[in-house]
Amino acid sequence: MSLPKQVAQHREVMLNLLREVAPESAKWVEELRGRRRRKPTVVTIGETNRGKSSLVNALLDQPGLSPVDADVATATYLVFGHADEWEARACYPGTLAPVPVDIGQLVNWVSASHDLPEGQLPPRYVEVDGPVGLLSEISIVDTPGVGGLESVHGELAAEAAASATALLFVVDASAPFTLGELNFLQNVGDRVETVIFALAKVDQFRGWRQVLEANQSLLRDHAPRFGDAVFHPVSARMYEMARKAPSPETMAMLQEKSGLTALSDALRELVIGKAAMLAEANTMRALTTSLDEVKVQLAAECRALTTGAEEAKVLRARKEELTAQRKSATRGWQVKLRGEIQRTRIENTHEVSREMRDMQTWFRQAIDVADRDALAALPAQVDAALQLVSRRISYSVGARLNKIGETVLTGLFSPDELAILQAQYARAGQPPVVLRTPEKRPGTSEDKLMVMMGISGGVGLGKLATLPLGLFGAAAAGTLGVIVAPVTIVLGLGAGWWISRTRRHTQDKLHMKTWLTDAIADARATLDQMVADQLIQAEQELSLALDDALGRRIGAIEEELREVDKAMRLGATERSKRLQAVNQHLAQVESGIQTAKALLARIRTAKVKPATT
Repeated sequence: MSLPKQVAQHREVMLNLLREVAPESAKWVEELRGRRRRKPTVVTIGETNRGKSSLVNALLDQPGLSPVDADVATATYLVFGHADEWEARACYPGTLAPVPVDIGQLVNWVSASHDLPEGQLPPRYVEVDGPVGLLSEISIVDTPGVGGLESVHGELAAEAAASATALLFVVDASAPFTLGELNFLQNVGDRVETVIFALAKVDQFRGWRQVLEANQSLLRDHAPRFGDAVFHPVSARMYEMARKAPSPETMAMLQEKSGLTALSDALRELVIGKAAMLAEANTMRALTTSLDEVKVQLAAECRALTTGAEEAKVLRARKEELTAQRKSATRGWQVKLRGEIQRTRIENTHEVSREMRDMQTWFRQAIDVADRDALAALPAQVDAALQLVSRRISYSVGARLNKIGETVLTGLFSPDELAILQAQYARAGQPPVVLRTPEKRPGTSEDKLMVMMGISGGVGLGKLATLPLGLFGAAAAGTLGVIVAPVTIVLGLGAGWWISRTRRHTQDKLHMKTWLTDAIADARATLDQMVADQLIQAEQELSLALDDALGRRIGAIEEELREVDKAMRLGATERSKRLQAVNQHLAQVESGIQTAKALLARIRTAKVKPATT
């Protein structure tokens, strides 16, 4: 039986079991599965002048939509989505509200060689939505062209690629892979599961087949993970020529020879097929969360039916213990929480200092060897590097907060209690909290525990961070025994402010070094302050969440005590019959959990093969 059929079969068996023993949990899983999936995302990567933007335009059948001269160094991305009418907006995540953009002026927003509209700041990314059939199925992100994938922009591209459903890697037919491209593929090999290769401009180079063979050989030697990858020879220029063909037959012939139709089909088959598998993984994780809760409840019911009086005694003692912890003036868990937050603050200060020092050293050396053109491009590279550092710090702080939440939670609750709490908050239906500055909203208690347990997929430093996150990047949170995704803190270091400074610089190396020192010092101060504010907010949120979790658990214990009293009032025959049914369900649930985890592991490693071109 195929993997999809096995997953579907197990899903229905477990849903039927949940409908019998936990109807509300079954309803929650069905609702999750019924919600429309987030569209899969394809991120395009390529060095300058590889034909990347022209290829995106051809895929979307919109000549000139993505500005082809935007390969000039910039840190702005284009995110293409679907809408009934064309619309665009410049986005500044965590800082400013989106600004409407005239489609005809896209190049002014994304290319460093064009002037921005008067009074505007460069955005982190620009969203462009329109009535394109392909975009109703997938989103496409056109990243800035880079002058070498070993540059700072290359590192940003690697992070963007790692968060994508798939990566469309564009090279051209003029020459085999560069060393920078091969190193890039080596570095992303462990972070990117799906890479589709496009060999562009095949109409301009007669020896493209030899280049293709050389590329395949180089991949086998330097990036063996992609050694068997399929290459799609394409010509965006030929596809555009087809629009002017004198007859429908000639148009169809040119479109086929352009390779764009085959590439589009491969994207649909591979990327959408993978998205379907990831959706099944989400259903399996939801089932596992519910089954873990049911397992704990059934085990408690089994104890109530066999040793009712003893079980009641244990529950009352636990209730008194938790109540005392909640009411205590000292609250040892709060002291522990403050200590962990303070440690995080110190560790973060050292990390920011190291990152900024290393970046300043690297750019001072680059200034020393830069020619006129390289010097002119350095400010945009500094901007990209600042964004990269900001994102690294964001993830680092988020990971530390997750660890704090895990440490304090495991000190307060047993694994069984955590399984119950996790399921309760997962079903609460509240949106995950994103810690951000300056915007704040009152959080519910459900939101706060989600932060504490790391169930957050914040917008990070741009839509690139969120388009595919949460689909399959989750990992088990140690002893918590639950699946969580990293907390993402919006630090708000917008590209606009940095580039607005860089455009006032002179092309003098001494002046550039002075500017670099000032810009990095300002960035460090801003970053330190923003993270400090986030940690203060995080401490408040975590404290409230822990108090709420204690209250919830005390309430749940009271309900369990009522169930124990009911069980103790049953007759011997009825109790024996009930115990038999509970043990049977418990065995089914335990087996179901193991099968679900095995299927999740298989989904994680499953490969969806595109059609061979």
